Amino acid sequence: MSQPILEVRDLKKHYPVRGGVFGGTIGVVKAVDGVSFTIGRGETLGLVGESGCGKSTLGRTLIRLEDPTAGTVWLEGADLARLSGAELFRIRRDVQMIFQDPYSSLNPRMSVGEIVREPLAVHRVGTKAEQRDRVQDLLETVGLSSDMMRRYPHEFSGGQRQRVGLARALSLEPKLVVADEPVSALDVSVQSQVLNLMARLQRERDLAYLFISHDLSVVEHVSHRIAIMYLGRIVETGTSEAIFHRPAHPYTRALVEAIPRPDPRRRHLRVPLEGEAPSPVSPPSGCPFHPRCPFAVAACTETTPTLEPVSAGTGGHRAACIRKEEVLEAPPVEV
Repeated sequence: MSQPILEVRDLKKHYPVRGGVFGGTIGVVKAVDGVSFTIGRGETLGLVGESGCGKSTLGRTLIRLEDPTAGTVWLEGADLARLSGAELFRIRRDVQMIFQDPYSSLNPRMSVGEIVREPLAVHRVGTKAEQRDRVQDLLETVGLSSDMMRRYPHEFSGGQRQRVGLARALSLEPKLVVADEPVSALDVSVQSQVLNLMARLQRERDLAYLFISHDLSVVEHVSHRIAIMYLGRIVETGTSEAIFHRPAHPYTRALVEAIPRPDPRRRHLRVPLEGEAPSPVSPPSGCPFHPRCPFAVAACTETTPTLEPVSAGTGGHRAACIRKEEVLEAPPVEV
């Protein structure tokens, strides 16, 4: 991996649960609970997990849309988790976000030109004439005509609106872009166009992406490395090759086995996960996945595993499972 541009260490985001007669704190939702990872310059890290696992909260906490409860977020020597005021304002030029819904993330009262120009105006980049020229260049870069500057978001298709969101994210020339399910609301044909556009821009600008998604097929296509998240924690990390062909965590294995197989000549026996994900307010003891895990043993209810190297893995393949070797040796579920 190239030199890390982002280093996250033991990041936590907890929300108090209030109730009772006096509205006191009766519990804590551990949305993000001790997450650590790195992203290299020009690299895409795919973050995958079920709905409610905390992946979107993680993305929002990274860029300080949410204040972290604990942990550090180092972006080229600056700890985003500790910055405030003018320092935080300055560093925010280097990290931007693409939101999941390309319509609700755009102000319907502003034209597309105003939306893309707004970050430039807020950070006082260039004169008004230079900002206008910059907006025209950005729209053309993402595949839109500069003639569309005066139109409003409701006049665009979903794919076009997401291109506007991408242009806005690139307006300040960031080094890192957090993409929170950027294609999940788009048609399949439009998804491929937006993904190819993001890949091209990454090559041209040496961008780093944190690509958040629940769709493993999309993540496999765009990611250099993948992190699997479950109940606020990362349970496995590795290259796309390792995650898809040698999953070492039972949860990762279940996700991979659930991917539809387009080959009618192969019958694939899927073993669905039993039950629902536990509540983050009262997670189970030991390994948080053990109530749904087909590989669980008694020790899984007592020991909380940490990310450790997989003995047969390469490229930083790590898993948080005391039975990872047994998971690796299990035969594929195919006949």
